[in-house]
Amino acid sequence: MDYTVSAKIKQEVVQMSHLQYTANCHHLQYKVKQLSKICHWFYQNYCPEAIKHRHNVKLAHVSDESLLTLLVLQAELGIKSQRHFYQMCHLFCLGKRLERSRFNRRSQNLIWLIQLIRQGLNQQIPADSIVIIDSFPLPLCQPVRNHRVKILNGLADIGYNASKQMWFYGFKVHMLVTLSGYILNDVVTPASVHDIRAVDELLENCRQPFILGDWGYLSQSLKEELNKRGYHLWTPWRQNMQGSTEHNNWKLLAMRRTIETRFSELCSLFGIEHTWARGLAGIQLMLEQIILTYNLSYFIVN
Repeated sequence: MDYTVSAKIKQEVVQMSHLQYTANCHHLQYKVKQLSKICHWFYQNYCPEAIKHRHNVKLAHVSDESLLTLLVLQAELGIKSQRHFYQMCHLFCLGKRLERSRFNRRSQNLIWLIQLIRQGLNQQIPADSIVIIDSFPLPLCQPVRNHRVKILNGLADIGYNASKQMWFYGFKVHMLVTLSGYILNDVVTPASVHDIRAVDELLENCRQPFILGDWGYLSQSLKEELNKRGYHLWTPWRQNMQGSTEHNNWKLLAMRRTIETRFSELCSLFGIEHTWARGLAGIQLMLEQIILTYNLSYFIVN
């Protein structure tokens, strides 16, 4: 990415008032006009020309840029339901131009664009920075309904969350996060999938060689395989392992635990662990909206 252009988009973001959150409410201080400028820049620089100039694109009542702005705004406001957000947009002229089913369909069609934007922003992250790998549960129902729920039957399943000591039905979200809090990549798997099985996909196109993980990634074979690919994985050793006291450096442990803070922020500010979506596309859209919106704060802070 051109650094002059990158500086321009950072300046646009910095000009916007800082978002001040609490765990219970969102105080939106973004100016929609400035947010629209940012989404316009994203669209012009990351959207393929074939899509921008597709047949009859000028006949659309709501442009892709405007729809992208609405999706970021929805995540910023913390609105989980697409139906509720559509009803809110329908109070304004822009929302009245789209029928609800078309609004949902076109929103889901922008998933690939949001992914392209994140890939472009990833190039701004230093290649020598340390990254952390971990996962969190994405339950689709209360634990009492684990064995009788039919939502996404055959795709989601039952898994165990060790940190919360609970069984849940749904999915598991694996994330790759920098020490400063920028989310590089995410992978969604069924709840029963072990963390190690998502590592290969999670590290795709990752330029950062130093990776911190928890006990879930403690595997000599995994470490050797990653070493062959140029990655250096560090995980804490269990207390009964010889040399664990010297290996488990408190500074590295503190660095690894910062991802827990990121997960807490994603939960308290955006409610990422609770979804109302009942389809894979809806769940993916929800995650992409939240991650893009969360990553914007990285450029404000940095």
